[in-house]
Amino acid sequence: MSLVEYSVQLPFSTIKAEQVLPYASLVEWTGARRLWQGQTFTVEPHQAFTFLAGTGTRIPVGLGVTLMPLRHPFEAAIQAASMARIIGQDLTIGYGPGGRNFQAMLRAAPYRSPLTATREYVQIVKGLLAGGLVEFVGEYFTCHGAVSSTPVPRVEVAMGVLRERMATLAGQVADAAITWLTPAQYLRDTVVPALRAGAAEAGRRPPRLVAIVPLALSRPGRTASELALASNAAHLQAPHYQDMLRKAGVDVAKGHAPEQAAGAVVNAGAFLYGDADFLVRGLKEYEAAGVDEVVLNLTGVYNSAGPAKTLAELKLLLKTVGVL
Repeated sequence: MSLVEYSVQLPFSTIKAEQVLPYASLVEWTGARRLWQGQTFTVEPHQAFTFLAGTGTRIPVGLGVTLMPLRHPFEAAIQAASMARIIGQDLTIGYGPGGRNFQAMLRAAPYRSPLTATREYVQIVKGLLAGGLVEFVGEYFTCHGAVSSTPVPRVEVAMGVLRERMATLAGQVADAAITWLTPAQYLRDTVVPALRAGAAEAGRRPPRLVAIVPLALSRPGRTASELALASNAAHLQAPHYQDMLRKAGVDVAKGHAPEQAAGAVVNAGAFLYGDADFLVRGLKEYEAAGVDEVVLNLTGVYNSAGPAKTLAELKLLLKTVGVL
């Protein structure tokens, strides 16, 4: 029996909130654990998930990840608690500093230390959600206050994790660590040991590990590298993702064409492509690496083949891994 839970990634940036409904229904009526969404700038994810509750669809959800420069941690805690109260289900919200250019766009300058900024942010949000008075003065964030102590469903405060030092920090302070585009062997050899080391330093249990895994079934007329690029073109150009992939042994050297980088990601198993049996074997590697929750991410299929084929493929994959 599998010990890992399977979830569904919303494979697009919503333009209309009702676009979320078919994927929410898929989670509601199968054994999928939750519906995940990344940061978008069309329909804000907190609001999209709150819309679901208004339709009567109340399912566990996850944000992986929302970007810290967008809101003060006090506002982040209010948003998280509000969403939990409205949805009435447990939720996981991941926070991350974003890329240096994004930080500079909103803050005038990047965080000198993203690790310090993330530590401060997560500590404040967790303290506020615990219902206590938070008195905190940090290098980047200050908070003197509390949010309502009215009981809410559990909010799991997570961190986006790509590299070893952030994984160590997550082990020290976060409830969960969320990864994206990370090969299973890199999680096994680098991220999981760092999570455990950080947790041991802090005298606590290691946080849950959530891996958002891009994948697609092989089909006539498809190529793996094209789908990988359709899924992760922006990530493959981001310096922090390139650095993580190089540390994982993926050849994404500067100057490589996007198609070449996408092919390297496929070859390294960061994007899984093949028949159903191949995909199951690849997903089992994530379980063996220590992942607690695998999120099926079919963004490449959605961007190249559209919503109908994406939903059909998700159903088939959920059936294949035993949750439908």
